[in-house]
Amino acid sequence: MTRLKTLPRISPWAHAAKAPHGVRIRPSVLAGLLLTSACAWAEPEADSPATSSADTTVQKRLETVQIQGRHYDNGIGSSDAASQGTIRAELLKSRPALRPGEILEFVPGLMVTQHSGDGKANQYFLRGFNLDHGTDFATTVNGVPVNIPSHAHGQGYSDLNFLIPELVDHIDYRKGPYFAPNGDFAAAGSADIVYQQRMEAPMVSLAGGEGGYRRGLAAGSADLGAGVQWLGAVELMRNDGPWTLAEDLNRRNLVLSLSRRAGLDRWSVSLMDYHADWRSTDQVPQRLIDAGTWQGRPFGRFDAVDPSDGGRTRRTSLSAEWVHDEEGQRSQVAVYAMDYELALFSNFTYALERPETGDQSSQQDDRQVYGLRASHAVDHTLGHWPARTEVGLQVRQDRARVGLFQTEERVVTEVTREDRIRETLVGLYGQTSLELSPWARMVVGVRADQGRFRVTPIAGDAAAGDAAAGDAAAGDAAAGSARQTLASPKFSLVLGPWARTEVFLNAGRGFHSNDARGVTAAVDPAPGLVKARGYELGLRSEWWPGLQSSLALWKLDFDSELVYVGDAGATEANRPSRRRGIEWNNRYVPVPWLLIDADFAWTHARFADADPAGNRIPNAVDQVATLGFTLSELGPWSTSLNWRYLGSAALVEDNSVRSHSSLTTNLRVSRRFGPKTEVSLDVFNLMDRKVNDIEYFYESRLPGEAAPVADRHVHPAEPRTLRLTLRRSF
Repeated sequence: MTRLKTLPRISPWAHAAKAPHGVRIRPSVLAGLLLTSACAWAEPEADSPATSSADTTVQKRLETVQIQGRHYDNGIGSSDAASQGTIRAELLKSRPALRPGEILEFVPGLMVTQHSGDGKANQYFLRGFNLDHGTDFATTVNGVPVNIPSHAHGQGYSDLNFLIPELVDHIDYRKGPYFAPNGDFAAAGSADIVYQQRMEAPMVSLAGGEGGYRRGLAAGSADLGAGVQWLGAVELMRNDGPWTLAEDLNRRNLVLSLSRRAGLDRWSVSLMDYHADWRSTDQVPQRLIDAGTWQGRPFGRFDAVDPSDGGRTRRTSLSAEWVHDEEGQRSQVAVYAMDYELALFSNFTYALERPETGDQSSQQDDRQVYGLRASHAVDHTLGHWPARTEVGLQVRQDRARVGLFQTEERVVTEVTREDRIRETLVGLYGQTSLELSPWARMVVGVRADQGRFRVTPIAGDAAAGDAAAGDAAAGDAAAGSARQTLASPKFSLVLGPWARTEVFLNAGRGFHSNDARGVTAAVDPAPGLVKARGYELGLRSEWWPGLQSSLALWKLDFDSELVYVGDAGATEANRPSRRRGIEWNNRYVPVPWLLIDADFAWTHARFADADPAGNRIPNAVDQVATLGFTLSELGPWSTSLNWRYLGSAALVEDNSVRSHSSLTTNLRVSRRFGPKTEVSLDVFNLMDRKVNDIEYFYESRLPGEAAPVADRHVHPAEPRTLRLTLRRSF
């Protein structure tokens, strides 16, 4: 179902159902700049052509209760599930984020942490999933997928450190496997992050803070004539963090785009180029922190065991999109190509396997990715019901060289495994939206996906040698190929509105792919595509003026849980799992200058089969919650205060060891000096609480220890951290 035509924006978050407090368009507040070029002021792009007849029918019956804010496009009639929505750029700019990937925390119920250096992909938690570095949550930026299958470090690896938050126009998010256009890794949810193609004014920002944090960003856009728009941004960042071993993170980022809108057609071409290198303080054993000393020197929460851990990465992508919109139909074609590299050096067990040289290993990934998406949607009637049908094709191919190596202080001492991987995923989907009556609409869809996997060991590697680490990823290092096809039906029923309230019923099948090295193993191969079945009963209401609430009761079953093995660059297909939970999300605007967000989620996650080891899923967080207050239009001042709660989780299957919950507070205070200059102070972990970003429980052995020790291993959250940002537009 296409989104309804939006109503005029009302300042700042007022509901259309209320008497407007005056319609006015305010320039977007942009954060982070370094230098810029002179560009002309750009007016916002015009809305797309008129909506279809089916959408017009829906709009006529819903426009009196539609919410159209500067921060959310989640009003009645705008989505097919209570857990689906859109986040606008204005909200992203009003609140601080310690790392680029944390903008995903604006998705209700999703938490983002880090267990290693800030150049590595984040850790994600949603709906009782430890999504590790991105498995089961599909993410795109400007149409280019972020998740990487059969990655050297973890399946579905999703590194968002190349993101420039100031360029984001909006985030479209969905949870559950109910949406036909979403395929691999989208069973728990997905987010499409869309960059602006035109800025209201060029801007520059300089930021500095504790831990040697320095960041500069320059961004701007201009008309090149004939309706062609240019946009460019350059970002440079450096950070050492609170760690005893300076992180020495260096990040360089470039974004260029060309776009044109002419009549019924529009097209865009985007280039993104990102480089980073860093040293990392990985998780450390709790026994060392408790002892307070190690090897004759003090040892604290922010110390490192192996000072040579770290990494470097590069990601370059080129993408293009063409869209044709006219009355009653829409065609879209997009292509992309990406060149990617990662070399990661990690040591999480210290001297467990190799007491003489240490257990450091290197996971290396060098790949090219090519993809195509095409879709066509048309309005029609089915019997006497207005309908809209969309069909689509999606193709992705990864050509990768991935390896796992034993290293000492980043020097390779032995090749554990190295392979060439060619993985192709082809998906076809179709869905039809039906307006059954003024109070009922239905969406029925199906997608068919085929995965093709081919693995070829690189000659001269240790394919038959120490396969212990390689076995965790693939069973053995023999060459092999596999193919699997999966059909995934989808269904949504939306009833209402009654008393400004809608009811949703959703069901569908989704999937994630498995690591190609496991799929093609000669002994006990893993399935290529693993089925997930999801169900959801939801409600969204605006019955109280200024308040929008949504409630979702959901269930998600997986045929095989994807389990992370020792952070050694390996995943394995494990036992089936069952999850169910409740999500309650609230947006309240009691007065025009105040927005209150309150999101709560409770999850029950278990392995589905009986096992003497227990049925708890390690790191499946039971509860998460966020509470935020955003104040604007207070003269030149604005501020936001946000609380973030990450609940406890079982660390082992029998629930005998659990992680500690954490509660942190972030603050932003901003002041404008005229229409073009703004200064912001961000305070992270305002109360300076000693909490952990992540906890694991496993065996490790420190140099000098006689035997392995099963222990809690933690990566602390950063202490109170201050950052100051100066922004200037031209």
